Amino acid sequence: MDDIEPENAEIRSDLTRRLAVQALFISVLAIAVGYAAAFRHSGTPTWAAWLLAIGIPVALGAIMILGATRGRRGIGPLKLPFLFVVATLAIGFGAALALPATEGPLSKLWLGLPARAAIVIYGVGLLPIIVLPIAYALTFESQTLSAEDLERVRAAARERAGARPQQSGTLDDESLR
Repeated sequence: MDDIEPENAEIRSDLTRRLAVQALFISVLAIAVGYAAAFRHSGTPTWAAWLLAIGIPVALGAIMILGATRGRRGIGPLKLPFLFVVATLAIGFGAALALPATEGPLSKLWLGLPARAAIVIYGVGLLPIIVLPIAYALTFESQTLSAEDLERVRAAARERAGARPQQSGTLDDESLR
């Protein structure tokens, strides 16, 4: 991936960001529609919960991608962990919604919880908490800013500060005229 021409790599990075922003916008819209449907006079439709079950994982995935995209490298080796987390959340929420509503006091427990709660707690809650920190730890060196990146950021900040007029924060006779 490092042998890619800089302009093509920058286009790919911009494409990654643009697609993530579009996915975030669409998923937030789906979440908003899902919540708004709860205020219908005839009751909440079944599809509203499914909008949330898909919209929330996609929004989280898009936010993770936006946070992890680094210049021309995109998200690099974090593609698979991010895909795993989004798929786990979507499948977990979907499975909890798809199970028949037959739970009662005599229902079989999964690791001490009713089936729906177990799916949400163990699948949606625990699996991403285990996978993401390991993925970030394994990719830390390649995904964090290098010394050269930090120097570029500092140089850009100095350049920007030099282009901006200094403000003293106090009023003097010259500034009042």
